[in-house]
Amino acid sequence: MPVSTEIQRIALLIAIAVLGYLLVRAWDADYGKAGREQPGRGAPMVDPAPPAVGAERPSGDGDVPAVDDVPSARDAPSDVPSVEDVPSAAAGDAPAGPVSKQRLVRVTTPLLDLWIDRLGGDIVGAELREHLQDLPESGEPGVPVRLLDRSNRHVYVAQSGLRGPDGRDKAGSRPLYGAEANSYTLGQDADSLVVTLRHRAAHAEGGDVELRKRFTFHPDRYRIGVEHVVENRSGAPFRGELFAQLKRDGSRPESGMFFGPRPYVGAAFTTPESRYEKVDFEDIDEDMFRAQVRGGWAAILQHYFLAAWIGDPEQANIYYGRRLPDAKYAVGYIGPEFVVPAGETGTVAASLYVGPKVQKRLEAAAPNLYLAVDYGILWWLSVPLFRVLDAIHGVVNNWGVAIVLLTLCVKILLYPLASAGFKSMAKMKLLAPQMKRLQERHAGDRQKLTQEMMAMYRKEGANPFGGCLPLLLQMPVFLALYWVLYESVELRHAPFVLWIEDLTAHDPWYVLPLLYGASFYASQLLNPPPPDPLQAKIVRLMPIFFTVLFFFFPAGLVLYWLVNQILSLAQQWFITRSIARASNAKAAAKT
Repeated sequence: MPVSTEIQRIALLIAIAVLGYLLVRAWDADYGKAGREQPGRGAPMVDPAPPAVGAERPSGDGDVPAVDDVPSARDAPSDVPSVEDVPSAAAGDAPAGPVSKQRLVRVTTPLLDLWIDRLGGDIVGAELREHLQDLPESGEPGVPVRLLDRSNRHVYVAQSGLRGPDGRDKAGSRPLYGAEANSYTLGQDADSLVVTLRHRAAHAEGGDVELRKRFTFHPDRYRIGVEHVVENRSGAPFRGELFAQLKRDGSRPESGMFFGPRPYVGAAFTTPESRYEKVDFEDIDEDMFRAQVRGGWAAILQHYFLAAWIGDPEQANIYYGRRLPDAKYAVGYIGPEFVVPAGETGTVAASLYVGPKVQKRLEAAAPNLYLAVDYGILWWLSVPLFRVLDAIHGVVNNWGVAIVLLTLCVKILLYPLASAGFKSMAKMKLLAPQMKRLQERHAGDRQKLTQEMMAMYRKEGANPFGGCLPLLLQMPVFLALYWVLYESVELRHAPFVLWIEDLTAHDPWYVLPLLYGASFYASQLLNPPPPDPLQAKIVRLMPIFFTVLFFFFPAGLVLYWLVNQILSLAQQWFITRSIARASNAKAAAKT
């Protein structure tokens, strides 16, 4: 028996679909993992050996703001010099790559693994122990995200020091601190850990000055307290200014999203004019950023993670973003001048946040820092969506289940409006035979056909555009939830069930997109076909289009859309069946 053309066409479509599925699987196996976000990780740092207490050493970071180049906070922001006024880092910058192990002090907390360079007391390495670069294979240890790094591939360090007339941090010269131990460990049960670095230098007026750089760590915080203590044992006042900055190259971690916006990598500040102001590296290339802020913070952002220097809320600080002569960027602030009289001790302090963009932690760290979780123009909808999602997760302890329950809540909230759209579609389906007769009767007169159709719609209470309402209602929620999944580190590497191990990555077996395509096709069977043949063909292709598109979307987003589609399908089926019964009963009553 010869095979019909329709059966051949269906078999060909199935074969093409299977081939496309296999091709996408092969592409993901070859290129998908390489394209996912990999925060910079260069040559490994060595564990430090016991350091010797040192004195000031002429070689240092030339990117430190020079005393006469960047004004103190008492000066006008416009007095901040251009990039060309800053001495070149080549004049004695600390070498890139692994440094002498005698110079490194390692600090381990339940959340962080840090390396502090005794030259300048800069934090030159920071690994986030609870966040992995990628989900490890079964039985293999995970590799933690290294946010701060100074290696042969990537430079991203947190620097601070005392500059000014008596400060020891100058362009081309950094103090070499001594430490009591080569490594420190903070246990989960401890309240805090204080690591103190010491440097002593003779004063021109006689006596000496001891500088102590004190780091305070807590087991449950990514925020680090950094204090600079000046014990002035000289015969003259000590005058200095605190500077704190992040130094980073312009490299950008790759994103794991095949479709979607490019993750922002750049600086951000809070200012009196704007609670959250992003300043791209490209903007800094063109012009140095300056702002005077009481308190405030300066951060460098990347996808899911950030580092930020947080100023003393009681002080007016000069914030800046500038390009260094070695093509790297410095983002930070300079505090007001402070004076320590002879024979006395003074302290200036800052805070450093190094970690993930967890909104609760950012809110506790500094005012407005939580805005670094940037949900875009739909933030007004994304913020409450995330809070509801977070509250549900607190009960069920599974982000995937929380997404399902959130979808149910949204569906209940929009139920009356969606019902109106589905009723309109059901009526349109009942009117399909009358529509066909009108098309046959007025085949040569489109104007008359339109008039008759509109009259029929008014008489029967149908709306040809009512079917678009359910989709339009869902689009803002869809886009807002997209940004929630894209920006919220809480969902990064969060598993759902079985094969879905990361809700922010695409479904590795594409089961959710295929189920969505099937449910979308089923919903079309309940809708009246468009009167125009070309529109009908386009509508039939929509399930295929969305299925392929969702191959590359986060599994959490496809899960939301699938659950929403299934609930809509059930709602549409119930309404269509109810209207059909009512229509049949009405017709039976007439006869």
